[in-house]
Amino acid sequence: MTTKKLIVLLLHAFAGWLLCAATMGIGMALTTMEMALLIHAVAAPIFFGSISLVYYSKFNYTGPLATATIFVGFVMIVDFFLVGLLINRSLAMFASVLGTWIPFALIFASTLLVGLQNKKQRKASVQ
Repeated sequence: MTTKKLIVLLLHAFAGWLLCAATMGIGMALTTMEMALLIHAVAAPIFFGSISLVYYSKFNYTGPLATATIFVGFVMIVDFFLVGLLINRSLAMFASVLGTWIPFALIFASTLLVGLQNKKQRKASVQ
């Protein structure tokens, strides 16, 4: 993979992370923490599913499993270092199943499923 392709892939992951961060920031300002976490858990796979659709239709540099792994890995790393260590100065957020682990799993699943569907459609259009 070239540097340009890696940057494109990571920019898509970053866009998804930014949407999730904005959802949490706005949610915490307007509602309870529990409701913000719930909204985030619902929104995260929608955001990443939509971003994956754009990525696969315009670029498609990596397969579904690799893309899902890179997207969720990027989110985990940024959450750990930026949010956990620098902003919160605590890793307590990782104790929350609703706050971290469910969104991570849903980000992975939505990215993978969109990628698998895209791959299936590309094969069907070639035949």
